[in-house]
Amino acid sequence: MKRVLVARQDNLGDVLLAGPAIRAIAAHTAHVTLLAGPHGAAAGELLPGVDEVRVFRAPWIDPEPPPLTRASVEALAGQLAGFDEAFVFTSFHQSPLPLALVLRMAGVPWIGAICEDYPGSLLDLRHRVPGDPPEALRMLSLVQAAGYSLPAGDDGRLAVRRPLPDVSALTGIGDYVVVHPTASVPARSPSPVHSGRIADALAEAGHRVVVTGAAPEGMRADVDLSGRTTLPELAAVLAGAEAVVAPNTGPAHLAAAVGTPVVSLFSPVVPAARWAPFGVPAALLGDQHAPCRGSRARTCPVPGHPCLDGIDPAEVVAAVEELAKAPSRRITA
Repeated sequence: MKRVLVARQDNLGDVLLAGPAIRAIAAHTAHVTLLAGPHGAAAGELLPGVDEVRVFRAPWIDPEPPPLTRASVEALAGQLAGFDEAFVFTSFHQSPLPLALVLRMAGVPWIGAICEDYPGSLLDLRHRVPGDPPEALRMLSLVQAAGYSLPAGDDGRLAVRRPLPDVSALTGIGDYVVVHPTASVPARSPSPVHSGRIADALAEAGHRVVVTGAAPEGMRADVDLSGRTTLPELAAVLAGAEAVVAPNTGPAHLAAAVGTPVVSLFSPVVPAARWAPFGVPAALLGDQHAPCRGSRARTCPVPGHPCLDGIDPAEVVAAVEELAKAPSRRITA
C-alpha cells in the first residue's frame, strides 16, 4: 500500500481541522506522515491516522518566516523523498505551490492541492472549492476528489487519540466551565478587561471557572491552569468541561475534537463560515458585520475592539447554560 505525505504547516487549530481528511487517507493507505510547522506539530501527534510527524518551518507560511535558503530547501527535499503521494493543505489565502515545487524536487510522483493559481506541472490534482465551506470539509473534499473516503462509522467530525490523561488533580472536584481568553492573533481575542468581565459573570452565575491558556492579571478563576498543561492534558481538561468559552483559536477546535460545546467569541477578521468550531454544538458571539470584517488583521483596527468587547457577559452565561444541556460527548479512538 501507498505511503502518503499530508502537509498542513500553520497552527494547532489548522492541523486539527485536517483530521477528517487524514483519517480518510489513513483508511486506505499503509502509512501517513504529517508535515507540520512548529506551531501545529503537537496537534499532529494527537490525530488518529497519523503515523509520523515531521516539522518544517515554511518561509511561505509561518507568521515569523525564517530566511529561505538553498540549504534548507535541499534538506526539506531530502526529507520528502520516498512518498508515493502528497496532499498539500493550505488556507484560502495561502499557496500550495512552493511546497509542491519542493515535492517535485524530491521526486514525489503525485501531488494534490486546492489551488486557484495556475500550477503548471506542479500538481496532478488541482482541486477547486466554491463558496465558504467549513475548513474541515474543504480539506476533506480534496482527498475525496482523489478517491479517498472516510471509513464506515466515521462521522467526519474532529477527533483526537484516546485515552486522554487523567487531569482530575488539575481540575478538582465538580462541574466546570473552561474560559480560554487568548489567541495567538490579538485581534481575535477580547481585551483582558473584558475577558475578566466574562469570567466574573460566569462565577456570579454559579459556575466553577477553570482558566486555560494565559489568564490576564487579576482574572477571576476557581482554577488557573495558565501554562500548566501539555496539549494532551489540555485536551482532557476541555473534554471534562460543561462548555468552553474561547475566541477563534486552536483550543476552540481542540474542544470540538473532544466533543465539548463551544461558546465562540468570534472576531470577523476571518470568515466564521470557515473557522467556527466544527461538528459540536456551538454559539457564535461577536459582531460579524464589524468594520474589521474579512480584513485578516492581526491587531484590531477599530478603536475599542467592538466586535468582541461589545459582547454582553450575560449573553455568554446564557449561551453556556444552553449549550451545557446539549448531548455532544463521544469517544473516538
